[in-house]
Amino acid sequence: MKARILAALLLATPVAAQDNPLQNTSTWDDLRASVLGLSAEVPLDLAVLDLEAPVRAHEAAIVPIRLTQPTDAPPVQAVTLVIDENPAPVAAEYTFGPAMAPLDFEFRVRVDSYSDVRAIADTGNGNRVMAGRFVKASGGCSAPAGKNMAEVEATMGQMRWKSDQQDGRTIGTLMVRHPNFSGLQRDQVTLLNIPAHFIDRLEVRQGDEVLFTLQAGISISEDPVFRFAYRSDGQPIRVHVEDTDGNTWDQTFDAVNG
Repeated sequence: MKARILAALLLATPVAAQDNPLQNTSTWDDLRASVLGLSAEVPLDLAVLDLEAPVRAHEAAIVPIRLTQPTDAPPVQAVTLVIDENPAPVAAEYTFGPAMAPLDFEFRVRVDSYSDVRAIADTGNGNRVMAGRFVKASGGCSAPAGKNMAEVEATMGQMRWKSDQQDGRTIGTLMVRHPNFSGLQRDQVTLLNIPAHFIDRLEVRQGDEVLFTLQAGISISEDPVFRFAYRSDGQPIRVHVEDTDGNTWDQTFDAVNG
């Protein structure tokens, strides 16, 4: 039973790249300068990084995103994920350790209206490149939560870990139970607004080595799932989670199917 529940929560097979290029609306010009502090345009470079996303999302509150690199690409040290038309456009800021290169990283986000979704990657020495797709979705940030409040309280902070081998690398999948309330949703019983309450920091390590860190806003999906390739050294996987209410959770998993 647990295996079936976990399988249902994990990301589906990797999203195929679609013919949905960035639209680069005027919104991006404002964000680039005022939010990200970038005076010049960041070049697109598929030889360094690609972002895969559906043309039209089936569920705006759980839009799958996949970041990938060619095997010979320079390692990505950090990524800022921007969803141009979301109420809080900077959805997430990731850092990546050496064992994650080349990057193959999946997660799910909320998309509130038709929007460019872009990743601005830092490859070191001040070098930045961008990847992105235009996604047709609406209402993701205000979509009702999938669980009632009692179930939220009972399961918050629970984690699941799964790992497999593929093409000489380990594929890890981490799920964290958390409602990630955006502050734009309503309780379906009381019809009152639910205050924002979301995971704002996550660290995943193997042993003492950082695999990736996340600083997040309201756009990461409920019960977030992260699927990623890494070079395993056999050390345990250690996860640390913090949310905006001051809750913290820590869990350690065996490297193989904790």
